[in-house]
Amino acid sequence: MTQPIRVVLVDDQQLVRAGFRMLLDSQPDLVVVGEAGDGREAVDLLATLACDVVLMDVRMPVLDGVEATALVTAQPGAPRVLVLTTFDLDEHAFAAIRAGAAGFLLKDAAPEDLLAAVRTVHAGDAVVAPSTTRRLLEHVAASSPAPDRATATHDPRLRDVTDREREVLVLVGRGLSNHEITAELVVAEATVKTHVSRLLAKTGCRDRVQLVVLAHEIGLV
Repeated sequence: MTQPIRVVLVDDQQLVRAGFRMLLDSQPDLVVVGEAGDGREAVDLLATLACDVVLMDVRMPVLDGVEATALVTAQPGAPRVLVLTTFDLDEHAFAAIRAGAAGFLLKDAAPEDLLAAVRTVHAGDAVVAPSTTRRLLEHVAASSPAPDRATATHDPRLRDVTDREREVLVLVGRGLSNHEITAELVVAEATVKTHVSRLLAKTGCRDRVQLVVLAHEIGLV
């Protein structure tokens, strides 16, 4: 029998944690194994407790969620972190992703969207709230140098990337899904998944969101 996905809840509001626990524990493939009321408590807890996914609040006392995420994800074999917040602000999304978060979701997301997000980040993919995606990319564009194809060509992170993989990176950077890239390039979806996996390995990116950020930072998109 497959082991359930182990989740740790980090939020300074006990009522919020209780609600998330009820939702997650109602699922046969999910189990809450721990809770923390602030970022420092979370870091200490995760140093001794094995888990797969952390639901991390942003605004907390002692140590906020962005700093806690950076400390947690820096450890070997770190769990995937899904940042939850009531604030739909791009600086929080950007900072959390920079810190190593695999996902960013608003607390007012539908329960089924939260459950799907936990399963998605556990599977190794990334999640960003749809309402945040556009502003996140605008933030990347605004904070990066003007697009320069020559700079992108010589970026050391692309040293081992093939021409076809570069094409896929551009499409990922434009926000296309694997299915949409399949249609664009007229190849099998399994081929696209292979290209994405190789891009992650060659560029050192953790997940798809970081590939999007990379494509915008170096001017490919």
